[in-house]
Amino acid sequence: MVFNECFKINQVMKGFNKGWYIAGGWAIDLYLGKETRNHHDIEIAIARKDQLSLKEYLNDWTFNKVLKGELTNWKNEYLELPIHELHGRNSQTNSELEVLLNEIEFNEWKFRRDKSIICKLDSFYSFSNEGIPYLNPEIVLLYKVSNTREKDHEDFKNVINSLNEFQKKWLREAILRNHPNHEWLEGLN
Repeated sequence: MVFNECFKINQVMKGFNKGWYIAGGWAIDLYLGKETRNHHDIEIAIARKDQLSLKEYLNDWTFNKVLKGELTNWKNEYLELPIHELHGRNSQTNSELEVLLNEIEFNEWKFRRDKSIICKLDSFYSFSNEGIPYLNPEIVLLYKVSNTREKDHEDFKNVINSLNEFQKKWLREAILRNHPNHEWLEGLN
């Protein structure tokens, strides 16, 4: 177990007084308690409503927003959907971070691509043994179904047998609503 990048981000975020969670492939690995593949970046998820607090907290970072596939400077405007992705860089430490804005209100998370897919906030994330917050794997996998790459298939194969029945059922139902012909459905029976 190494998780150097996760520990670095945990240090960076330790004073941020809002919810934040490791996302993507690193979240899968934190859930499993071991690094299962190489990761080229690190992502965190936060509530959309906390975006300006994050920008103030990381005031020595520069941020770009992703708009129609292009990176443009994020000034201090409040970002609404469809913008959901930010790329931050700290030139002093040469650190980079991708931030994913999530629709979280009143202790409930809603999937931005289909707001009928929800979960309670306490089912949205967990903590590693070292205290690092991460998105639960069924949430991470749901985000990966719309543009499934080889590393996403690898994440699915690595974690599927570790999911409990509730997690599998939730993910299956969410995929059926969002991508009813996705190949992962076979593995969720």
